[in-house]
Amino acid sequence: MNKINKSIELFKEAKLHMPGGVNSPVRAFKNIDGNPIFFKKAKGAYVFDADNNKYIDYIGSWGPMIMGHSHPEIIKAISKQLELGTSYGAPTSIESSTAILIKECMPSIKKIRMVNSGTEATMSAVRLARGFTKRNKIIKFDGCYHGHVDSLLIKAGSGVTTFGLPDSPGIPKELAKQTLSCEFNNKEDFLKVFNKIKNDLAAVIVEPIAGNMGFIPADKSFLQLLRKKTSENKSLLIFDEVMSGFRVSLGGAQEIYKIKPDLTTLGKVIGGGLPVGAFGGRKEIMDFLAPNGPVYQAGTLSGNPLAMAAGSKLIKLLIKNNPYKALEAKASYLLDGMQQLFLEHNIPLSINQRGGMFGFFFSENLPKNLNDVIKTNDKQFKKFLNKCIANGIYFAPSKFEAGFISTKHTKVEINHTISIIKQILEKGL
Repeated sequence: MNKINKSIELFKEAKLHMPGGVNSPVRAFKNIDGNPIFFKKAKGAYVFDADNNKYIDYIGSWGPMIMGHSHPEIIKAISKQLELGTSYGAPTSIESSTAILIKECMPSIKKIRMVNSGTEATMSAVRLARGFTKRNKIIKFDGCYHGHVDSLLIKAGSGVTTFGLPDSPGIPKELAKQTLSCEFNNKEDFLKVFNKIKNDLAAVIVEPIAGNMGFIPADKSFLQLLRKKTSENKSLLIFDEVMSGFRVSLGGAQEIYKIKPDLTTLGKVIGGGLPVGAFGGRKEIMDFLAPNGPVYQAGTLSGNPLAMAAGSKLIKLLIKNNPYKALEAKASYLLDGMQQLFLEHNIPLSINQRGGMFGFFFSENLPKNLNDVIKTNDKQFKKFLNKCIANGIYFAPSKFEAGFISTKHTKVEINHTISIIKQILEKGL
């Protein structure tokens, strides 16, 4: 069992200076009644905490560490740029070269704007959609988290659901009224809302593969309906691929489903682990952005050269290696092994994976939406997570978060994980 004495002390100190002692709520481990782990380094499939405990990491900084932590080629690319400068607040050629790589992998993106976070990407995409269509209303889906944007924090997943917070504290009612949230994967619910507001509907935004209510892929027919109705209505379809972009396949979820959105938001992977975001899509829509058009968006650190250097190197590695089938096989091997153990102990566990992204739920049936996830067994999840972390297996500390596997996870790490889970279950949840 790992001792986390330094993490406990560091958390006490952090709480004196930061709300909840963290800079992002899910890190507090509050919902699993645990103490956050403070990390100091990472390599390959492992992270190391302040007490020098070693963990097999199934979070990977929430996605970008697809080639493993501290990949030598990415570190080299960052170091090379570091010697040239960290930020200029001016254009660089590396922004264009990164844009070209993204466009090659995602043909729906004809032009792209780099920003600093996934939240900034979705916020800007929604503003652009409203400006382009000259309409106000947005449809989103319960459990799809699109960042802490005022107009999108309605029935959001991930951190908001993890902490059981009201939908929109601090958000003016007038603004909240412009966003309507439907049940994910529910065609009837969508059509009911769509038909009511279609004349003022600027856009529909969705995570095609949701990673913020656990891991829940959309039904293909559901996404096809969104595409059909938005096209007919001259509303825009926005795919939020901040988590799934370059994670489930080289072309993201839109490649898997063979559906072209009007706009796509990206993050995580395209910065190679550094803070980054982007949104892109059809040329005529993107050209509505300043300085070409009237919709304003700006950022001093947008296209930051360090983030672009790391991201372009990672995307090149992904294009070269195309590791997605191998990642899916690894995730499947892990989850199948887990499910078999739970079955032997008469504990229901449902599983799902795509590429290197995965989820497991303490439920008989695989959840299809947020309500299904909420109904899964909290008590068992908390006990299981805390015991895994105490034994050096680092899964996401919330049932509303997806898991991630990297190219550096071998059968050694996965078999060890399964072995630890076997010991945990034998002692009882």
